[in-house]
Amino acid sequence: MGLGKTIQIIAFLAAVYGKGLEPESASDKGKQTEKKGPVLIICPSSIIVNWENEISRWSTFNASVYHGPNRDLILDKLKLDSVEILITSFDTYRLQGSILSNIQWEIVVIDEAHRLKNQKSKLYTECLKIRTKKRYGLTGTIMQNKMMELFNLFDWAVPGSLGAREHFREFYDEPIKHGQRSSAPERFVTIANERKNHLVSVLRKYMLRRTKEETIGHLMMGKEDNVVFCAMSELQKRVYTRILQLPDIQTLVNKDLPCSCGSPLKQVECCKRTVPDGLIWPYLHRDNPDGCDSCPFCLVLPCLVKLQQISNHLELIKPNSKDDKDKQRKDAEFASTVFGADIDLVGGSIQNDSFMGVSDVRHCGKMRTLERLIHSWISKGDKILLFSYSVRMLDILEKFIIRKGYCFSRLDGSTPTSLRQSLVDDFNSSPSKQVFLISTRAGGLGLNLVSANRVVIFDPNWNPAQDLQAQDRSFRFGQKRHVTVFRLLAAGSLEELVYTRQIYKQQLSNVSVAGKMEKRYFEGVQDCKEFQGELFGICNLFRDLSNKLFTSEIVELHEKDGKETDYSCSAVLDLTEDGNQSDPRGEQIASNLSEEMAIDNPVFRNLGVVYAHRNEDVVNIRSVIRAKKTPLRGDREQARSPPTEELNEIPKESNEEKKDETDHHDLDSSKRRKHDQCSLLSIFMGIEEVELRKLLHPGSPDGSQSSRRDEEVPNG
Repeated sequence: MGLGKTIQIIAFLAAVYGKGLEPESASDKGKQTEKKGPVLIICPSSIIVNWENEISRWSTFNASVYHGPNRDLILDKLKLDSVEILITSFDTYRLQGSILSNIQWEIVVIDEAHRLKNQKSKLYTECLKIRTKKRYGLTGTIMQNKMMELFNLFDWAVPGSLGAREHFREFYDEPIKHGQRSSAPERFVTIANERKNHLVSVLRKYMLRRTKEETIGHLMMGKEDNVVFCAMSELQKRVYTRILQLPDIQTLVNKDLPCSCGSPLKQVECCKRTVPDGLIWPYLHRDNPDGCDSCPFCLVLPCLVKLQQISNHLELIKPNSKDDKDKQRKDAEFASTVFGADIDLVGGSIQNDSFMGVSDVRHCGKMRTLERLIHSWISKGDKILLFSYSVRMLDILEKFIIRKGYCFSRLDGSTPTSLRQSLVDDFNSSPSKQVFLISTRAGGLGLNLVSANRVVIFDPNWNPAQDLQAQDRSFRFGQKRHVTVFRLLAAGSLEELVYTRQIYKQQLSNVSVAGKMEKRYFEGVQDCKEFQGELFGICNLFRDLSNKLFTSEIVELHEKDGKETDYSCSAVLDLTEDGNQSDPRGEQIASNLSEEMAIDNPVFRNLGVVYAHRNEDVVNIRSVIRAKKTPLRGDREQARSPPTEELNEIPKESNEEKKDETDHHDLDSSKRRKHDQCSLLSIFMGIEEVELRKLLHPGSPDGSQSSRRDEEVPNG
């Protein structure tokens, strides 16, 4: 993402067609050249204008856009050979594919090709009908959720390159997934490694893979992806617990238990297939009192949506004024039930029209953390991208930003395509614009917002690519500052499970596409009922995590078991409470176990942060893991804290191990101490650590000389 795929394709097409920036001369026109057909480019509607602008800027192609009311006119021009490149959107091609597929195309390019991941979608079936021998797909996230999505993309671009669908599933998909299981036998791991290496060798024949680290890494200031687990407010916890006790969810949780009527059947097969006494089920089946063929599993998605809404903001479960009256009535009844005795604290069960009430952060754990973070960043002159998957959540965040007096821009699905680029340009060029509110779905692709150096993902998505795409709106070529990303999760909620599934999917992608070795955290195997483990299955979705440190327990357990992990640096997440830099040690959330970073620091409680780590340290075993992570107790009083004895023992074990360490380990220890000092000094001075290294070592753009000098002089 952000490596110039658009420009690369334009340069490729210009070379194929003999086009350049200069118009053809008379002598060139007289030359006999082989007649080539037109080029078809299919992309999201939000970046059609970008494609059109870049083609006109970098080449002399005659390009037209097949989108909107003038489609018939463009089609006539295409039949007259007056169009060399035709640009259209996914939605237009999905509806007009039968017309465009009759044309013999020289080359077809699909931008954001991961949209073809579902072989059952109409878009995929229509794209298979394209008449061309040269197909190219562009994507920054070639695999998102499952390995079979990888197969679908390659089977469109190069049919048959990965064999038949069932062969791919049996030979690659199943062995690799089972080899990633945390308790997989050594034989399974060996087979998985063999199949992984074989798959990577096949993919390399048809895939040009470029990463920022390999191409422009030396030109970038770097990116840090922090995952911050925020304590829900006490009111949120009570409402969340009430939802889990609803008959609708209890029916799903207890589906496999013996039926209480004495029948040998399970509850889901007998008396509990329907939930007439529930709050959600009766509305879903208001036209069919006997239920549907999917009952009770038709309740899964609506119940998950309710839990996610509670995790983000209590106002989201109240009726939406844009819905029909019947749904508003049912949502008001649902809200009244789950609010219970706390209904007056949230302003009733009807949507709150009070500006001050909606923008108040007291009853929203993540907004309380966000309030303090934004205050700190704005005071330093940072610019912030604030993403949310929910437009209603964006409305609430907008009121919050207005209340705080920050200058902002906003982009969501209702923003006209013609205005989006002007919003981006205005935010990038205007020093007064401090925050950009963006819908993840509408603004997660094609935008270049390099003026921002702070990115906040307010609510996680089941698809990790959505969050990664959003992050890279800022971390692109042209970014002059270090980019810091903060993903806010509600600790003890469904969002922890959403994030751990993101880890699972990202690791599976790293294994399958890049051939990396990833730490095996999870027992669950995707799409396998026999090994659902801690991640998959309905019971895991609706598990009560309020008294658990779910993510931190999984990560720490495997870090302790993994003796090969290199903890060579300390991890300090810059989660300052405010802009005051007088005491840098007291205003950091530190993930290392040093005594000076006490987990009972009042700043943690003020921020409402339970636990925090860097995503890259957990997902990719090849990245430098800077420290063992320690759960941080904020407002979450009932959370189980790690035993004091265990925390006290870890430094002692480290001291004993130092006696037997070689000079190489002494060198790592020296580098670690210098890294700690540099981190604290950079925060004290109010600048990024990379910028400080550049000041100390001006001969190197990234301060890399520091590392070499540390190696040459181990004792400083």
